[in-house]
Amino acid sequence: MSPHSLRRFAGTPSVLREQRAARMEQVERCEMCSTPVASRHGHVVDVRRRALMCSCRACFLLFTRNTMHRTRYRAVPERYLRDPQRPVTAVEWEELGIPVGAAFLLRTDTGITVFYPSPAGATERPLDTGVWNGLAEAHPLLTTAEPDVEAILFRRTENSVDCFLVPIDVCYRLVGTVRLYWTGLDGGDQLHEHIDALFAEIRDKARP
Repeated sequence: MSPHSLRRFAGTPSVLREQRAARMEQVERCEMCSTPVASRHGHVVDVRRRALMCSCRACFLLFTRNTMHRTRYRAVPERYLRDPQRPVTAVEWEELGIPVGAAFLLRTDTGITVFYPSPAGATERPLDTGVWNGLAEAHPLLTTAEPDVEAILFRRTENSVDCFLVPIDVCYRLVGTVRLYWTGLDGGDQLHEHIDALFAEIRDKARP
């Protein structure tokens, strides 16, 4: 899989499906040393390009938090967390000003950015400092996310707002899923089924 920036989900859905099928026929390799990797493998973030790279276990371990090599490349952690004692309220969700039902917050050296998926890719904008401070005070989980490699993922449903700390590659999956399967005005049934399955997987993995 080639490096993907959140800004570079381009092409029509049909082209993306063809590219996905072609990648599945190829042997996936570590994008740092070219070693073949299994279908389930780790990822490393190129912070400078904001790109996700497939990695073998050896390269992944080179860029974990206990190494000095953290300037440009950082290994994506594998933890999923939630805080059932402090649910996000509908009012707090409205303060984020997000026009769709799912979004994620990413901390970087330059601040907090809101991303949400769309048929054209990931839309992004900086989060107001006051809104962030209020959310962080009420929800300590938000400040637990490692910059650049973990995100706070929200999903608004009719009855609640789900909130999880997830590896950033999960958010790439969400953006790619929307880009790949969107049809019609509301995304279509197939897209909603894929998104439901993704969030069911996240709920199963998330621990308090």
